[in-house]
Amino acid sequence: SNMDVKRTFLKHMDQGVLPADFTKAVERFKIRGSSGKLNIALDSLPKFPAAPEGATFMRGDLHCSASLNELERAYDDWKEGYWSKDPYFDLLIPSQIDPTMAPQGKHMMTVFVQYAPYDLNFDGVRSGENWNDATRKAFADCVFDKIEQGCPDIRKHVVHAEVRSPWDIENEVGLTEGNIFQGELTFDQLLFNRPIPGYAQYDTPIDGMYIVGSSAHPGGGVMAAPGANAAREILRTIGKGKLMPKFAA
Repeated sequence: SNMDVKRTFLKHMDQGVLPADFTKAVERFKIRGSSGKLNIALDSLPKFPAAPEGATFMRGDLHCSASLNELERAYDDWKEGYWSKDPYFDLLIPSQIDPTMAPQGKHMMTVFVQYAPYDLNFDGVRSGENWNDATRKAFADCVFDKIEQGCPDIRKHVVHAEVRSPWDIENEVGLTEGNIFQGELTFDQLLFNRPIPGYAQYDTPIDGMYIVGSSAHPGGGVMAAPGANAAREILRTIGKGKLMPKFAA
């Protein structure tokens, strides 16, 4: 299964099929939504005054935050059920590298935003259904305010902005709470504890079934390591202990 462990074992299997202690461990596995996304169509390449003309680093991923204290305050907002008033974000303009991603002379920007809650707090009520057109726009405005600190004219270049909350991501692609890592990358959910103690080798209580997605070690990221490791484990099992080549770690 390439789905996260909660969706795999709690939503797609009949009750009683799995051992009770395994099911309880899956229920305890933390997969809380915490990030949002903006996909932005631009009429031209925006200027970042602090960046030298033609700077090659502008073609890469820009991580935007002033201090650890700022990150901590952003996280505090999320804990209370609000998006971060002063968010951290990763910003990328991939059309600089692949021009086919936008019409000729145009560009697209993608912004990964921390933090945005799955169950948005609105008037004291926390629910994913509080994400609507109005709250998405307010969230986007907050992000644009932050981008303007480094790119003052960003808004005048925007043709369209698509906003994706954790609630939207869950409903569109099936990631529990929109968590792109299929489980929080906290110390208690890493290495031999991922996803569950006793099942860190991609196997499950069901014979022949394996977890190959980011709920397994080493977690999320664009690296395919969980799937490569799982394939290696499956081949080892099929080969009855024969040593297989190392594809990942």
